[in-house]
Amino acid sequence: MSNSSFLTEFLLWAFEDKRELQLLHFSLFLGIYLAALLGNILTISAIACDHHLHTPMYFFLLNLSILDFGSISTTVPKSMANSLWNTRAISFSGCAAQVFFLFFFIGAEYFLLTAMAYDRYVAICKPLHYGTLMGSRACVKMAAAAWGSGFLYAGLHTGNTFSIPLCEGNTMDQFFCEVPQLLRLSCSDSYLREIGLLIFSAFLFWGCLVLIIVSYVQIFTAVLRIPSEQGRHKAFSMCLPHLAVVSLFVSTGMFAYLKPPSTCSPALDLVVAVLYSVVPPTVNPVIYSMRNKDLKDAVWKLIDWTFFSNKKLPISFYK
Repeated sequence: MSNSSFLTEFLLWAFEDKRELQLLHFSLFLGIYLAALLGNILTISAIACDHHLHTPMYFFLLNLSILDFGSISTTVPKSMANSLWNTRAISFSGCAAQVFFLFFFIGAEYFLLTAMAYDRYVAICKPLHYGTLMGSRACVKMAAAAWGSGFLYAGLHTGNTFSIPLCEGNTMDQFFCEVPQLLRLSCSDSYLREIGLLIFSAFLFWGCLVLIIVSYVQIFTAVLRIPSEQGRHKAFSMCLPHLAVVSLFVSTGMFAYLKPPSTCSPALDLVVAVLYSVVPPTVNPVIYSMRNKDLKDAVWKLIDWTFFSNKKLPISFYK
């Protein structure tokens, strides 16, 4: 095949040839996907329904849960279906859709995490100006900028990647369509354009990371000056979940795209892909709810009224 325009499908990684192991993979991914689905939907519903959580921090967390749900839904269901139906194929358009939506959700999430770091900085370092700087209009603009930037970022990568001629077969050593795997199928120097775009993305990534680090240096400096231990504990409780999510997101992403070529192997690539595309959307709801009493209370209230009561949720829960 001399050009990607002649490709009608790609072949994804086959976890195992034995039917029993394929079904085990399906069951494992199903459990992970349902856990991610439940955690993110509970978070979205609790924040949307409880008026006590209608604050900038929870508004951003609601957007984060939507993005997490979208990112894991882009890759895992197709892999599950392939294992269940004993196939490896994904259509050309399906592959392009996976690349676009994965870049869209992950890119938007990273920009959103940067906005959330700014929100925590203003809340702790400039509390008297918090209402002015983080009003509802400002929050909507920042969230819209994150979503819009993710869309533009995904469009650039997808359009550039699928304009490259592919003539090295159609088999990828990955359970979803991943740009590095697609570049390995390239047969011309055109792939250098995508390499250049990835380098630009790296600079953008480091720029956002610097903003997050600077925000947290100032946050921790301000927190350590708080005289009361209770005040310091409350401030740390507000920031540590976000810092944990950022650390997980950044560390898995860096390992996936910055690991030395000498360490590359199909098995390692597969593990790394699971770490950055499956693990964060699954554990983020757990991380945010562990130290957040308000969110846990809202979730349990929602569960109680949904499953253990025939009454409608009180009006105060919605307003």
